[in-house]
This record gives sequence, C-alpha cells and structure tokens, in this order.
Amino acid sequence: MIADKKIARAVGSLFLISMAVSLIYVNVFSAILDAPLTEIYSQKSQVLSGALLELINCFTVVGIAVMLFPILKRHSETLARFYLGLRTIESAVLIGGVISGLLMINLSQEVIKGGTPDASYFLTIGALAIAGKNMALQMAIIVCSLGGLMLTYLMYQTKLILRFISAWGFIGYGLVLAGAVLDLSGIIDTTHGAGMVMYLPGGLFESILLPGWLLGKGFNSSATASGTAKKVITTKMRRKNEFK
Repeated sequence: MIADKKIARAVGSLFLISMAVSLIYVNVFSAILDAPLTEIYSQKSQVLSGALLELINCFTVVGIAVMLFPILKRHSETLARFYLGLRTIESAVLIGGVISGLLMINLSQEVIKGGTPDASYFLTIGALAIAGKNMALQMAIIVCSLGGLMLTYLMYQTKLILRFISAWGFIGYGLVLAGAVLDLSGIIDTTHGAGMVMYLPGGLFESILLPGWLLGKGFNSSATASGTAKKVITTKMRRKNEFK
C-alpha cells in the first residue's frame, strides 16, 4: 500500500532526525552545563541552542508514535495505545529536563549580579537543577526502552519488518533499560566509559537498522494486509454482536 510506504519513510526519517539531534546535543552542547555557574550565562546562546535541539527531539519521538499508531493498531490497538502513551510521557519528562537546563541561565545571571560566585545557595540550586536534568534523562530513557520493547515485540510477532532487526531492537532496548536502571542506582555510569556499551546495540537499531529498513524496504506488505483483514473481521464481529 502506498500510504503504508509513506508512513514507513516518515517514521524512518523521524528516527534519523531524533538520533541526529541527540548526538549533536550530547557532543556539542551538553558539556556546557557542566561549566562553573559563573560561566554559563556568557554561553546562554549555546544553552538555548541545545535546548532547541532537545525540544526537536521531544516532538520527534511523539511524531514517531503518532505515525506508527495506524500501522500498529491493525495488529494490537492496546499495544499501539500504550506505545503512543509511553512516548508522550517520554517527551514530557524530557521537557522537564530542558526546563532544568534553562534554569541554569537565570542562576548564572543572578550569581554574576550578586557578585558572589561561591555562594552556597546558588551552587546548591544549580547542583539540584543539573541532578534533576540528569534524572529526567534517565527516566525518559527507561520509558523509551519500555516503549521500544513493546514496539519490537509487536514487530517481531507480526513480521512488519525483518525479524532479525526486530530481535536486535528488542535486545537493544532491554540493555538500554538495564543500563538506565543501573545508572540511576549508581552502579554504572552510562554517559562515560564502559557503561556506554549498554546503549550501543539500541543506538545501532535506531540510527541504522530500523530507519535503513523502513526507508529502503518499508513495512512487510503481507503483514500490513493481514492486519487490515484482521481489523475488518473484528469490526464485523462486533457489529454482529451488537445486533444480537
């Protein structure tokens, strides 16, 4: 179906956009908030640029779920709704992290105005804001991985895409979930060193395997057709029961 191919390409493109803006933010802008509080205000344009990238990612993840909803609904309306809900929650949590990051601009300005760069009051609030941003990121990753597990499970069961890719994604999201939980528990650090390995399979799935397949091949036409047929039969049975 032409419509399904367009949806597949749109979803593949959105996954690429999400991964691209995330990588740019992590490698270019995220370290700015680790600078001393007195230096952040002078770099507010970079902080704002980073926040814009984060917001783009927030809208993109919701867009992925919205675009996938009609495809997933044919096979399981419950899982389709859960996936949409989880990605919406993920976006909301990430927006909370964006707000915490933007708060650092005002804190830095107040420190400079007050002339007390070592004031424990401002340092404490700044530390809490950064901690809140980091926690929001890990919570969003947990929600994202739960949604990803649902998505890849459904894709594997219905053969919407190559089963190897679905299985890879399921394992990848499982590792992401474990990594985020361990990070929040203070056992490993997934932002530096060996802990980053936990996110590599999932990152490969979202940046290359899934978008590459969707852009090149699209959804399995027989799987989408069977899902449509299943939906039609279910609708007919419901109507039949209503007239009984």
